[in-house]
Amino acid sequence: MATEIHPSSVIEKGAKIGDNVKIGPFCYIGEHVEIGDGTCLKSHVVVNGHTKIGQNNQIYQFASIGEVNQDLKYRGEPTRTEIGDRNLIRESVTIHRGTVQGGELTRIGSDNLLMINAHVAHDCIIGDRCILANNATLGGHVQLDDHVIIGGMTAVHQFCVIGSHVMVGGCSGVAQDVPPYVIAQGNHATPHGVNYEGLKRRGFSKEALQAIRNTYKILYRNGLTLDDAKVEIAMLAKQYPEVQLFNDFFARSTRGIIR
Repeated sequence: MATEIHPSSVIEKGAKIGDNVKIGPFCYIGEHVEIGDGTCLKSHVVVNGHTKIGQNNQIYQFASIGEVNQDLKYRGEPTRTEIGDRNLIRESVTIHRGTVQGGELTRIGSDNLLMINAHVAHDCIIGDRCILANNATLGGHVQLDDHVIIGGMTAVHQFCVIGSHVMVGGCSGVAQDVPPYVIAQGNHATPHGVNYEGLKRRGFSKEALQAIRNTYKILYRNGLTLDDAKVEIAMLAKQYPEVQLFNDFFARSTRGIIR
């Protein structure tokens, strides 16, 4: 099936459009944009800057991707935005390009769902199979690992790291890093146990689930300092590879963890 571009849309010279792409009415595609095979822009979508979008993405009306970020230090440098494959980007989502100070890249992986009016700020790094519910907001330099769910109306402070398989409840304010597998809720967000149901749906064994629960107890229930908890968790990770995600998370955490 051939690429279809509505005559009302503007495609700047230099843009690269793949096979079987559909670009609906009143879209704007900048000169440094690359759109992969099978991706669909419904209508009124703006894709600008040095932006690369992968294959088979569905991008709904009024989304803005790769535009100038909201960092006042930005001076028009050719920073980038990269989006993987099979993402569902709903109405009015905004995804801003990176900054020189933040690594020059905003990156979103594959198989993610960004619901209506979600915002991904400059230099954010989002993994695979994440969900940002309506009006979820990520400040600059936020990292979401795989399988993260951010509830509606929730804001994540810049530079926060959120580990894999985390679920953050709606209307929360995340001001510190959230370890893997944890349910977080509140303003400011605090831990509320392990994302047990989500892990079961993803096929974690009973042994792995118990090891993760034990790790949560070490971190939050046993009265240990964070340094002492890290030592015990590192030992547990030698027996259970699922626990290794905690060690990897601690190595990247800079804002302190939610307590």
